[in-house]
Amino acid sequence: MTVARGVWITFEGGDGVGKTTQARLLEDWLAAEGRTVVRTREPGGSDVGQLIRDIVLHHRGDIAPRAEALLYAADRAHHVRAVVRPALERGEVVIQDRYLDSSVAYQGAGRVLDADEVRDLSLWAAEGALPDVTVLLDLDPAAARARLDADDKPFDRLEAEKEDFHRRVREAFLALAAAEPERFLVVDAARSPETLAEAIRARIAPLL
Repeated sequence: MTVARGVWITFEGGDGVGKTTQARLLEDWLAAEGRTVVRTREPGGSDVGQLIRDIVLHHRGDIAPRAEALLYAADRAHHVRAVVRPALERGEVVIQDRYLDSSVAYQGAGRVLDADEVRDLSLWAAEGALPDVTVLLDLDPAAARARLDADDKPFDRLEAEKEDFHRRVREAFLALAAAEPERFLVVDAARSPETLAEAIRARIAPLL
């Protein structure tokens, strides 16, 4: 008997680019198509992950860059084993906010660690698991910061970083997408949410 495998979609991009909005719109469309959807995130997609999320995003003191990278990898190892793989084995669609590409961009480029080492660490933690499609919402960091300012909510540790940090992160995301065009869909996050959602659905539909 052939076991149906689900579809795994990750959303990437800088803070404030609209990942949550697009993940919700995609979830609504898939549900209307009769698909069972698991919405999750990294860090924080499990009970263990939520504890790690509180440390890496809300700890008030400094965290050494390598320690930060290891904490994200620890979350990823548990999350893939406990949440992602079981859902895919059930034939469900996993929609995930951030995955290892965020570690390469934020800890590799943002924290100026070795990007290849950060990626290898994440792949080891996740036993080599990669999503079917990674949607990269690309937006100039200044425009993204304006969106965050408009939300009038406290910034977490990464959101609060300087503009040059976020520019390095953006450049790293675009480099990752250029290196793996078969996995990535890059969309201009300055466009309307409805236009973006249509482009994302067009990329996902053949996988269903």
